[in-house]
Amino acid sequence: KIKTLLTVNILVFVGIILFSVYCRIQDRSQELVQIVRSAERRARSRGAKVGSLADRESILQRLDHLEEVVYNQLNGLAKPMGLVEGPGGLGQGGMAATLRDDSHESETKYEEYGYNAQLSDRISLDRSIPDYRPKKCKQMSYPDELPQISVVFIFVNEALSVILRSVHSVVNHTPSHLLKEIILVDDNSDNVELKFNLDQYVHKRYPGLVKIVRNSKREGLIRARIQGWKAATSAVVGIDFAHVEFNTGWAEPALTRIKEDRKRIILPAIDNIKYNTFEVQQYANAAHGYNWGLWCMYIIPPQDWLDKGDESAPIRTPAMIGCSFVVDREYFGEIGLLDPGMEVYGGENIELGMRV
Repeated sequence: KIKTLLTVNILVFVGIILFSVYCRIQDRSQELVQIVRSAERRARSRGAKVGSLADRESILQRLDHLEEVVYNQLNGLAKPMGLVEGPGGLGQGGMAATLRDDSHESETKYEEYGYNAQLSDRISLDRSIPDYRPKKCKQMSYPDELPQISVVFIFVNEALSVILRSVHSVVNHTPSHLLKEIILVDDNSDNVELKFNLDQYVHKRYPGLVKIVRNSKREGLIRARIQGWKAATSAVVGIDFAHVEFNTGWAEPALTRIKEDRKRIILPAIDNIKYNTFEVQQYANAAHGYNWGLWCMYIIPPQDWLDKGDESAPIRTPAMIGCSFVVDREYFGEIGLLDPGMEVYGGENIELGMRV
């Protein structure tokens, strides 16, 4: 009887707490509705009159307050930093975007980052981009059991919005069961917003998913990549610069190729994001070769690949170009990673092919 009474009392107590929480939520919802209705009544009643600037300002302030309430309830974190989340807005669909403001600040950011960082700050972190995959790629199916991947981003003094758009694009376009973690390697940036703001945002927005590794001194591209590899815990690692946008269906084919043969290193098809308008520009399929100066460059795919007439087929290539590759984590260690003694950008493009 005592156990029964205790159980009943506990259930009643829990019921009271749940009912109290429900009432609080209902009261909050009613408050939001009243704010909206109040703003609408003011707009209607005063719209028939002269409608002074002060009245319009009052309505806008109320609506802005309502937006803040809703934003905070949705745990929005980008707006206080001057950034944008969600669908819509500038640059959607990978279209070219422009700003009316040709201020000195815009010119300064161009010089600092090498791209229009002020425009990037106005483009949503979740913007959509065109799906340029060949038709056959969109029709392909992949095994249910695939290895998980850790995505590593390397950066130094990159624009915060560009880094976060890279992170959002990975989360938005990778099946959650395949994405083990995202690792941000900060190669000793001195940009203030890449410290507290970045930490606070990723830890609240993606708790447990995003890790940040900070180098105490500038290590350079290769050693920073190795730091990211060391921090990774999944079977497969993808290593990238932090100024990319991942597209639909990027992970499954790469992970399938590696599951078939762990000694493969996968290089994605890379399109272009224009530095001044952030328009996504499609690049033709290409292999990655190099000239006698050992500088990597795009080359025409091998003739046997062209003869197949299948754009979805992988292209064998002797080198790596650009910012991205996907590799079995243990195999990468077995071939000796990349030479940590390299100090000048470009050598790893050739070295990786030689190691494989």
